[in-house]
Amino acid sequence: MSSNNKNTVTKSLDKETLIKFLSSLINLNDTKSIDKEIKNLIESISKSSKNDIVIPIRNNDQNFQIKNEFLKNELEQILNSRTIERKFYYIKRLIKTFNEIKTNKINDINLNLWKEYDDILTDSLWIFDKRDRAGAHNAEYWGNFIPQIPNQLLRRFTKLGDWVLDPFLGSGTTLIECKRLGRNGIGVELSKDVVKLANENISNEANHHKVKIEVINADSTELDYELELNKRGIKSIQFLIMHPPYWDIIKFSNSEKDLSNAKTSEEFLNFLGKVVDKTYKVLDNGRYFALVIGDKYSKGEWIPLAFYSMNEVLKRGYKLKSIIVKNFEETRAKMQQKELWRYRALVGGFYIFKHEYVFLFQKSRKRGKR
Repeated sequence: MSSNNKNTVTKSLDKETLIKFLSSLINLNDTKSIDKEIKNLIESISKSSKNDIVIPIRNNDQNFQIKNEFLKNELEQILNSRTIERKFYYIKRLIKTFNEIKTNKINDINLNLWKEYDDILTDSLWIFDKRDRAGAHNAEYWGNFIPQIPNQLLRRFTKLGDWVLDPFLGSGTTLIECKRLGRNGIGVELSKDVVKLANENISNEANHHKVKIEVINADSTELDYELELNKRGIKSIQFLIMHPPYWDIIKFSNSEKDLSNAKTSEEFLNFLGKVVDKTYKVLDNGRYFALVIGDKYSKGEWIPLAFYSMNEVLKRGYKLKSIIVKNFEETRAKMQQKELWRYRALVGGFYIFKHEYVFLFQKSRKRGKR
């Protein structure tokens, strides 16, 4: 590649120009010539006045952008390959990366560019320093979960235009994320006052993707989900997420139908099991269900509420795919009594809660016997 050609490629680095350049390397018959061309391009990219050279890659209705650093790393991999056969392999793979979008049935992640999704978590320990307050999100409703949880899950386990169901909607966090990410969403909430708050929060989020969002004021343990979906012309849902009360840790209402008012753990699990039963049929086979829940401490005993709840789901034909542990920062009340809680832990011989769980299930094609 001459100095002139090198500058032309760098100044107008788009997908077509880059593919043309990479294709020309395959016609070279020795490693030194290939390395010289690659070095020239890396040097030109490094000296470019732009911080990042981006190449739009069409992915449904989104442009995925390839950053400068990613491109340089790929070119250096070609450069460091010792044989011409290996260099050709990486060159062809890079061409394929720009020419082909490789996704699967449950998300829009382009697997040919998997290295670029470094913000999508794949480990089972999630550490978040602060809650996301972007867009319509706020932390005014006591007991809502942080937006990063539905954000991560929706990006991993749904596609644009999929339907998401949240039977314990609360102040609307899941449906706000649905709006942001281009997923249709239905939420169910028992309290009329909280429904009003959820609708206000959700309406504050722009609907760039023109998705359908609806909040239903109903008892999630008694609602006929199939009927409600049919009324709206929806055949099924593609992702199910539940963030129920952690039994009676926070009392959300005075209603006997509220899970936070269950008299015993058995009653709580019975209520939860009803919701799992009633939502089972509307979730597509092979798709995913996430249960976000924590444990509790009562009368000097740690109650493994999360694992009891997990077991209720497993009784109902789901298979467990992952157990994610998420850090749990102090609530506003505990932040004001941090020293008191530390004293109580030392006196009582227990450890202060600093985590909760995200149980990830997949719906089996055949429902197991209970």
